Amino acid sequence: MGSRRKAEAAITALLYRYAEHMDHGNFAGAAELFRHARIKLGEGNWVDADTVHKIWEASVRRYEDGTPRTKHVTTNVIIEVAPDGRTATARSYYTVLQQTAVLPLQPIIAGRYHDRFARVHGLWRWTERDYTLVDLVGDLSHHLLMTLPREAAASGAG
Repeated sequence: MGSRRKAEAAITALLYRYAEHMDHGNFAGAAELFRHARIKLGEGNWVDADTVHKIWEASVRRYEDGTPRTKHVTTNVIIEVAPDGRTATARSYYTVLQQTAVLPLQPIIAGRYHDRFARVHGLWRWTERDYTLVDLVGDLSHHLLMTLPREAAASGAG
């Protein structure tokens, strides 16, 4: 397997590992994936891994099983590895599904991720994630412990 394919496989695994951590309610594990990154939450609002972990802990509802009862589905992944093989970008779509005892299975939010990666100590790591690219918003009332501002959802800045 060529180095470009190895990079693509490693980055894809990171994207899927993030979804797995979030769906298991392992917000510490998800945040650790961003240890070398900055995360965009709004215009001019960039945070680090520790801050995003605190935000998730304070704002995402967990159920009796310790999970948010979600499935993050990541699709349409496009990875571009720099010619030197040291950095990469990725664009992907996400759809979050949720089902609870009172909420039937349904998509609750969908959008895009724009990510940047670099090799850190020989391993691919996030260096940047943009969370502002929200395209579709459904019923988040069973997922979040706060209300997503309507103007943020409408503008894609949520």
